Amino acid sequence: MSTQTLTSMALGHHLARLRDQAGLKQAELAKKVTWSPAVLSRVESGERDVSSEELEEVLQAIGSEEALKLRERIQRQWQVLPQPSLDHPEQERLWEAELAAQQLRALSASDDVSGSFQRRLDEYQEELHHLASLVLKREHTVAFIGSIGIGKSTAICRMTGLEVREDDSLAQPVLEAGAGGITVCEVHLQTGPQYGITVEPCSDEEIRQHVADFADHISRASTAAASDDVDATEADGQGISREIERAIRNMSGLRLRREKIEGKTVRRDDAKEMAQRFESTREVVVEVLSRMELHRRDTRNIWYDPSTGKAPLAWLKDTFESINNGRLAEFTLPKRIEVVVPMKLLEGSDLTTRLIDTKGIDRTAARADLEVHLHDPHTLAVLCSSFNNAPGAEARLLLSRAREAGIRNLALKAAVVALPRPEEALAVKDDGGERVESVEEGYELKGDQVATALEPLGLGDLPIGFFNAREDAPSSLQDFVVKQLERVRAEFAQRLDQATENVHEVMRNREREQTQAVIRDAAAQLKNWLAQNAACPPIRQQLQTSLMTELAKAHASTIHAAVRRGGDWPNLNYSHELGHGARVLAASSLGRSLEAFKAVAENIRTNPDYAIAVSLVSQAEKVMLSAFDGVLAKMRLLGETLFEEEMRRDATFWRNCEGEWGKGGGYRDRVVTRSRQWFDDERKDELNKAIQNLLSSEWADSVSRVSALLEE
Repeated sequence: MSTQTLTSMALGHHLARLRDQAGLKQAELAKKVTWSPAVLSRVESGERDVSSEELEEVLQAIGSEEALKLRERIQRQWQVLPQPSLDHPEQERLWEAELAAQQLRALSASDDVSGSFQRRLDEYQEELHHLASLVLKREHTVAFIGSIGIGKSTAICRMTGLEVREDDSLAQPVLEAGAGGITVCEVHLQTGPQYGITVEPCSDEEIRQHVADFADHISRASTAAASDDVDATEADGQGISREIERAIRNMSGLRLRREKIEGKTVRRDDAKEMAQRFESTREVVVEVLSRMELHRRDTRNIWYDPSTGKAPLAWLKDTFESINNGRLAEFTLPKRIEVVVPMKLLEGSDLTTRLIDTKGIDRTAARADLEVHLHDPHTLAVLCSSFNNAPGAEARLLLSRAREAGIRNLALKAAVVALPRPEEALAVKDDGGERVESVEEGYELKGDQVATALEPLGLGDLPIGFFNAREDAPSSLQDFVVKQLERVRAEFAQRLDQATENVHEVMRNREREQTQAVIRDAAAQLKNWLAQNAACPPIRQQLQTSLMTELAKAHASTIHAAVRRGGDWPNLNYSHELGHGARVLAASSLGRSLEAFKAVAENIRTNPDYAIAVSLVSQAEKVMLSAFDGVLAKMRLLGETLFEEEMRRDATFWRNCEGEWGKGGGYRDRVVTRSRQWFDDERKDELNKAIQNLLSSEWADSVSRVSALLEE
């Protein structure tokens, strides 16, 4: 934060907030400091700077405890860590960390620090920076993940009050909801200055690919209706989602119509009738794109105007539905929709929160856009499921893949929320076969069942919530989500406090820490283990295992859509699966070594004879965990890079896979076979060697990084 910003905008706004908290009107405070109200107004708006003497006078006039704290905060000199805002709730905690960081810097500059101790100081400094950044950032995301039609959108709108009620009818969610296949893309909800919608559009190439899927679908459906030669798995299964198809139809005017002819309802498809006039799918694509008039669809945002005569939420609901369904002529096909509302989304929390209604899961949950939420420490993944099937196969798959990939602290990063329909909770039976007597009892018993189902994954302690959007109070889901965010913030705070205390302990004991025989003995035990385990265990799986698993489960049309895009499609992404596969290889190969090191460290740490060595042992363990996380991240990048540099550029491979489409049954099997052949013995050995080399190099660096802390 610059001095100019601090003494004008930020300082002025903070003074206004302190005045409001003290119950003083602007005129009352101006009178106390013998200023005119106009001068104070300019100060609070940031238009006028104040001198130190003037600031002291204003703070004394406000007189609150917070005002006196501000005086101290302004005088602080932040030299190492990023400076938080004046009103950051954890300013004091961050300041303690800053003082510890300054002590580390000062000690590092002295001449009597050994090389190994200097490396310990550097690691402490890095840890403080990392943990302070977690505490400093107060923007959190809550991503709701679940199958299509499960009720995510309805639950989100009910929880936040984003509903429209007409007369005595049931409240309708602002986000369009239905039986699944409704939302065309991921939807973000955020707080802003007014009601509005902004759109991140699909690129022209992405739209062209969607239209190609649509053209292929209607062409094949037409062919299937007139011929017995087209395989049902290709004709019936769409390579395009229902919501994308609906938007394209509306944007191009190629609608499905129902007409009454001689008393009978006849279904007409403008798109199929149009397709029959062309000889090739390419011509159909050109015709559809021409009808969509993409050059006119250049609007990216729209804001509420009272002149519409509609209530804000009613306008927001209608506008969202129009954009989502491709009915607004000025908007193109959206890649992401952001809904902005001038209200808090989560009551009872002072965090800045963004809610994400992810695109519903259809057939596979192994998607990059979903799994990314389990990697971000500031994101809570709310895994939604139906009540009877909770936690749901989709949640189990996502959590299982996360565990395989070595993601830690899942109980903080994720939660399960079952969405019961009316009467479902009361239908739960206890072990004796008796129905429960209350909804609360039904939730409790179901929660036990869900926890039991998650125990094989080692996640029996994962938070579990329930929300019946028809009958439960919106505050129940609000409170559940806020509680999980509070757990995350408490974890951030505890880790930073511990790191700060560790620095203080090192400062207090630094002389003996460099010379004490007990510490040297503890360090020798850890060094001995590292020396014996310096070699990286050989990998025992294949990079492509995850990819082949997902290909074998995917629908033929899903594979075709991915092949058409060179393996880059959200529902089946070759790069993501190879990256995940590489990360799983690293986690499975090094996981046992990591656990063994942690066991050695724990034995030393819990031995009273090594009490003075606890800080060193704990730091070594933390550095090892950090290094391990770094290895996993690099391995994921390796898998993705191998795809980008090798597989994606193999035009012959993709052309051959594309050519298998339309040859009758077994398309999926033929592409799986071609994909497996691509990883032939020669290439397989080459890829395994590259993976093993990087894994060995990174493990050696990790061992070296920890060993450097333990040198005498």
